[in-house]
Amino acid sequence: MSSETEVVTYEVRGPVAVITMNRPDFRNAQNSKMTYALDAAFVRAVEDAEVKVIVLAGNGKHFSAGHDIGTPGRDHDVRYENKAALWWDHVDRAGGDQRFARETEVYLGMCRRWREIPKPTIAMVQGACIAGGLMLAWVCDLIVCSDDAFFSDPVVRMGIPGVEYFAHPWVMGPRAAKEFLFTGDRFGASQAKEWGMVNRVVPRDDLEGETIALAEKIATMPQFGLALTKKAVNQAEDLMGMRAGMDSVFGLHHFAHAHNAEVGADSLGGMNAKTMKGAATEQNGSK
Repeated sequence: MSSETEVVTYEVRGPVAVITMNRPDFRNAQNSKMTYALDAAFVRAVEDAEVKVIVLAGNGKHFSAGHDIGTPGRDHDVRYENKAALWWDHVDRAGGDQRFARETEVYLGMCRRWREIPKPTIAMVQGACIAGGLMLAWVCDLIVCSDDAFFSDPVVRMGIPGVEYFAHPWVMGPRAAKEFLFTGDRFGASQAKEWGMVNRVVPRDDLEGETIALAEKIATMPQFGLALTKKAVNQAEDLMGMRAGMDSVFGLHHFAHAHNAEVGADSLGGMNAKTMKGAATEQNGSK
């Protein structure tokens, strides 16, 4: 069984810190406990001058199945200290105020915070990387995935235009992003590589070795030079509209939540983890 007391593990291997999501029984679905544990681990790695590169991994068969919308450890109603956004807490709020406060902090806010980490980050992806899992991979500078990795953002089935950290047009291009979102289909590692979303595709057995080798190679570069280079590329992305685009889509995202709540059963359009998985299985013809 996965350890609910240690939902994220931290290990230093020479110049590389390996941060691992540790809810394998739930395909590393991200509850708030995990989000804040990830943030603490990233802070630890940034503050350690000996750490040059950070690797983000997921324990078990899958990198991450996304946001936790139905496990026994779901804790969306628990108060956590805000770290990413200066906004009031969501717990005592109602309606759209509650959801906007929560998602400003733990979804868009945390992802932006991690994107700005001044050390190179590499996502090591195997198996499922779905919805909220994409957000964790996309905030990393590089993505190395195994040949059995697959990717999906199926939230349009909820009537919502993509996950909160809306990087789709920048990480894969506008036309690929539209196909990805319009269909809700899963696509594999080779398609991800063709669209430019991942850097390398390697056999599953070689994933850890190849990722650590890449991290160690990067670690030989001057640390401050790496930090400035990362900042330079991030700034160029933002000049291409990435940050402003995310802000505009975040508003559409919450308009969709409000519309769902107005006309249907709830803000998720009546969908839950089971129905989302069932829809994906039916559409893709597989288990």
